[in-house]
Amino acid sequence: MRTVALISLFAALSVPGADRRFFVYLGTYTTGKSAGKGIYVARFDAGAGELSEAELAAEIANPSFLALHPSRPLLYAVGETGGPQGGTVSAFAIDRGSGRLNLLNQAPSRGGGPCHVVVDRTGRYVLVVNYGTGSAAALAIRDDGSLGDSTAFIQHSGSSVNPKRQQGPHAHSVNLSPDNRFAIVADLGLDQVLVYRFDDAAGSLQRNDPPFARVAPGAGPRHFAFHPSGRFAYVINELASTVTAFRWDARRGVLSEIQTISTLPKEFSGENYTAEVVVHPDGRFLYGSNRGHDSIAVFSIDRQGKLTFVETTPTQGSFPRNFALDPTGRWLLAANQRSDNVVLFRVDPKTGRLSPANRTIRVGSPVCVRFLAAD
Repeated sequence: MRTVALISLFAALSVPGADRRFFVYLGTYTTGKSAGKGIYVARFDAGAGELSEAELAAEIANPSFLALHPSRPLLYAVGETGGPQGGTVSAFAIDRGSGRLNLLNQAPSRGGGPCHVVVDRTGRYVLVVNYGTGSAAALAIRDDGSLGDSTAFIQHSGSSVNPKRQQGPHAHSVNLSPDNRFAIVADLGLDQVLVYRFDDAAGSLQRNDPPFARVAPGAGPRHFAFHPSGRFAYVINELASTVTAFRWDARRGVLSEIQTISTLPKEFSGENYTAEVVVHPDGRFLYGSNRGHDSIAVFSIDRQGKLTFVETTPTQGSFPRNFALDPTGRWLLAANQRSDNVVLFRVDPKTGRLSPANRTIRVGSPVCVRFLAAD
């Protein structure tokens, strides 16, 4: 109990004040009938719950996922394009006055269909995964924020039981451990959550021992999130519509399964694919998106990291690909890819439940949401 109390106290002390203002960056798909044109930016006032209309911040092809630098006004975006070597990562400088983006350069992602990107905690490397070719890479960040040479490359191999979606590796997300010593890659095609030792001096990746944790055959692990305590972690499984909770051994880099739980109400029998998973900053709640049921699943987290289903909240749109909690933990923004809207929800601080905040903005094919504190 004391651990949970300390986490909550730390979160309360470290969360920005309610009057904080943010830029909200939105990645999009730029192909299709109602496509976006690139990366968009809106302004958000967390005190008043006011969200502006979005404006085009940079025109670029398929910037589906975005990552912000931990200490500098820099943004990195994948260019999710086809072909075995067709993907890119783009580096942008952020204008702190307007939120607009200035392209610094582009670098190959070293694979096809890059779909997720992060910046390591030192701010010296970008890590990217390629869904199409099932690989992971690290790229150096130069002094000016542009991207330099690749410092690491890992090619996955193998398959799993789903003949349509798991005929080969499909690396779907990459996350850094709280101490920056491990990179976690969820591979949908292999039903594995792979763990790599990450050297933040050299930017290298080495297979850990053991090299991965398994999920149920056919589950399709997609996105991953650490608990703020550093003791637990969670992966959302796209094909099975479940979340798997793990204990995390930070010294050895080992994931041990605690439970697997459905993201759907028992009465639902339609087609569904999960997408994003996020842990609340205070560590008491977890959220996951359902595409098909078109909802955000809400769970409470107990002292042992175990999940209890609370509710599902409709996202007021179709196919919620991604969502994010604002840094205050009081608001959630859901990006509905197929209905071209981004919807604001209030977060109940006691129960974690979501309620519509009666604010929606229009963006073509939104697929990623990122908050940046504004000056």
